Amino acid sequence: MIERLESMLAAGNDSAMLRFSLGNAYQKSDRGVALVHLRRAVELDPDYSAAWKLLGQTLAAENDLESAAITYRRGIEVAQAQGDMQVVRELQVFLKRTEKLIVQSNQD
Repeated sequence: MIERLESMLAAGNDSAMLRFSLGNAYQKSDRGVALVHLRRAVELDPDYSAAWKLLGQTLAAENDLESAAITYRRGIEVAQAQGDMQVVRELQVFLKRTEKLIVQSNQD
């Protein structure tokens, strides 16, 4: 799957959807590469709420909690503007959990 997606990118078919798909595909094997693709996805399409969500989750998995919280907040704004209330609710839950982790880490 990754090879096929990478060949599409190499052929010049860059898009937010392709970058999102690559980010998702790299989630388990190389989160650093996943982050590169997810950041590019939201650059190409700042209104892509699912990309904001996955970017935030990947940042949180990398323990970059402050960046994850910022990303979740941006994703909430985007999803609200799109009327995608399911994503809004999901991101609010992720944000709340992340903020709790930030507070806990600051107390240690």
